[in-house]
Amino acid sequence: MKNRKYKERTGWECPTWRLRVIDFPSADGSIKERGVIDHPGSVVIVPLMGEEVMILNQHRIALDTTILELPAGTRDLGEEWLVTAQRELREETGYEGAPPVLLGAVEPNPAILTNRCHLYLIRDCVRVADQRLDPGEDIEVTTLPRSEIDSAVADGRISHALVVCAFWWLKQSGTR
Repeated sequence: MKNRKYKERTGWECPTWRLRVIDFPSADGSIKERGVIDHPGSVVIVPLMGEEVMILNQHRIALDTTILELPAGTRDLGEEWLVTAQRELREETGYEGAPPVLLGAVEPNPAILTNRCHLYLIRDCVRVADQRLDPGEDIEVTTLPRSEIDSAVADGRISHALVVCAFWWLKQSGTR
């Protein structure tokens, strides 16, 4: 089933991703359109400071609300995954730490995204600079005791799917 040939066109493009519109035959013989977003990949970082995890209050325009997240971002074309993790942590928080440790990787939504998201742990985080936020970013850096992660997910304070995945991978790693 892999490598099927479909008629496609670019629906919209921006510097970090592209929307492809694909025409494909459905079971009834009609042609349906499907959108696929080509994305270079992303990272989510679990930054630890002792028994605290750095967490962000970040406004998300799609929801028009502020949610709890981890530092994260898009990989620049050709950039090493580890470098992306370090860069995004520093830009969004002003913090650096020990070398990143890969916890795992996931496909956030393979029905519509080509994105692969790498999840990293960075220990011993310390502030080294001011935040360098992108235009439109609104991020407040705070912390959460590691002992509260499970309850924050269970009660909905943390609902971002990739953040939940990162915490699951952290738990599976057995990291203390």
